[in-house]
Amino acid sequence: MIKIAPSILSADFAQLGQEVSAVEKAGADWIHVDVMDGHFVPNITLGPPIINAIKPHTSLPLDVHLMIEEPERYIPDFVKAGANLITVHAEACTHLHRVIHMIKEHGVQAGVAINPATPAAAIQEVLEDIDLVLIMTVNPGFGGQAFIPRTVHKIRQVRQWLNEASRFDVHIEVDGGITSETAPLVVEAGADVLVAGSAVFGQKDREAAISAIRGSVSGR
Repeated sequence: MIKIAPSILSADFAQLGQEVSAVEKAGADWIHVDVMDGHFVPNITLGPPIINAIKPHTSLPLDVHLMIEEPERYIPDFVKAGANLITVHAEACTHLHRVIHMIKEHGVQAGVAINPATPAAAIQEVLEDIDLVLIMTVNPGFGGQAFIPRTVHKIRQVRQWLNEASRFDVHIEVDGGITSETAPLVVEAGADVLVAGSAVFGQKDREAAISAIRGSVSGR
């Protein structure tokens, strides 16, 4: 079952609670929360207080994507704020295995992300330990970027490795430039969670936007 995870990076921050409620009613499966520190990526977004503030406005899982340096310093705060799944970047973790297990020891699911220029092999040694792999299909830092087609081969490679290890329960999430046109490409390659920012929050009719993405991959 394909999941749609609208990213609040593209939401109206002046009414964030209402925005989150609206996309839940429109058919979203998860809420994707992009956290940026201005160091790992060239932008600053939000922290645990925002997650704590939106938590009462949705019953959906909060999928928290940490695009920050030294994420291990902040994991307890994000768990306390209400994160259901925390994803860290392989590029930001000196001891990736340790950080993944720190997340799981706090009682939430753990994911690992890689940027477009990072080879899939960078996460191969931790595939047995995680709940989700996030393949960035744009360079992280800003919403509204164009999909990078050559990232698709990494989705296919990671799915093959997971299948070979019988880890059929591990999600492959994609983030960046996902629309009804690009969704079929990543789903065919093995992705099952689609992050969509402007393609959902940037549309007047969010229900139609989510339906269009879901419809483009129906039957997959």
